[in-house]
Amino acid sequence: MLNRRTLRIKIMQSLFAFGQCKEANHLLALDLIEEKFQPDLNSMEPQDKELLRKQKKVALQIFERRFKGKEITESPDPRIEEAVQSALDLYHKQVKKDQSFLSQNIILEIEKLTGLYHQVLNLLLEFAHLAEAEKKVNHGNFVNHAWIKALANNQEFSTQVLKAGNLWVQHKDSVRSWFREVIKEDNTYQEFIALKKPDEEKQKEVIKHLVRKLILGPGPINDFFEAEDIRWAEDRDIVKSLVDKTIKSFDVDQITLQKLSLDWDDDKQFIDTLFKSTINLEPQYKQLIAQNTKNWEVDRLPLTDRVILEMALAEMIHFPNIPVKVTINEYIELTKEYSTPKSRQFVNGILDVMAKSMKESGAIKKSGRGLIDNK
Repeated sequence: MLNRRTLRIKIMQSLFAFGQCKEANHLLALDLIEEKFQPDLNSMEPQDKELLRKQKKVALQIFERRFKGKEITESPDPRIEEAVQSALDLYHKQVKKDQSFLSQNIILEIEKLTGLYHQVLNLLLEFAHLAEAEKKVNHGNFVNHAWIKALANNQEFSTQVLKAGNLWVQHKDSVRSWFREVIKEDNTYQEFIALKKPDEEKQKEVIKHLVRKLILGPGPINDFFEAEDIRWAEDRDIVKSLVDKTIKSFDVDQITLQKLSLDWDDDKQFIDTLFKSTINLEPQYKQLIAQNTKNWEVDRLPLTDRVILEMALAEMIHFPNIPVKVTINEYIELTKEYSTPKSRQFVNGILDVMAKSMKESGAIKKSGRGLIDNK
């Protein structure tokens, strides 16, 4: 099941990617200026290389000043002015494109988790089909497993698999190899199929074991998912939780498929607001970060720490129902997981100081549940 920490992680990852895109777009803009002042090798006119070099230098200086938001008058040289404006236009066009893509991609990345959950469940059915086809060993306890039968007979699940396409059809050889070398060779599985009449507890235990240890635990199946999903390290725990709840849901030959979110519309609103408000964080708040980081410019902070600090400030400002302490604790946890060992104390101290300052200035206005720790 999705929780807000998972959503924050996904947003943080996209904001980190956005920061990298901005850096790449900045380099593209500089490259455009470089290109504008290269000698034209196809021209029949003589090229003044020294003049081009001076023009390029001035153009780069003007670009950087305008890029940082500093006021500067237009260059009297139209070629320089055109080059600078073209570079700025290119930068802003690419940034807008990247922002739109990453904003939509967060939603797609999260919705993809349902597909991963279904793939893990369906892999169990694929193993059951292979077990049924094998004649040398009696896999009856697994083939006729009540939970496996319930999953196979679940119309909602069959519809979802049919709609998304059965991934394992494309990887038949891998599935056969996993069944032969991972499932069949596992001691717990061998003991289970050797039982005369496994009780309900044994049946639940073997399904949990197959999922937790053989499919999602260290090994070739987990390696496959890791190669397919760049975010598998975070996604695996969510998928595991969904499968665990599906196993527990078994009752009278029926299972209940789990929903990724109890209120997906609310979660999508949280994602959209936090992502956009972090990107559009007002300059005074970035300055507040700078003032509390030993007067470092915000852009000189490690990108992960900068993203975490800006997300935390945006959340304090734009989510009145989330208590400040909750926000601070959540971003400390993200720092522990994704930044350097020293960053936890660094981020904790800065967020505490900035939260106090913003409360006093009235920038943070809480209501409802958000008032819990703001007395």
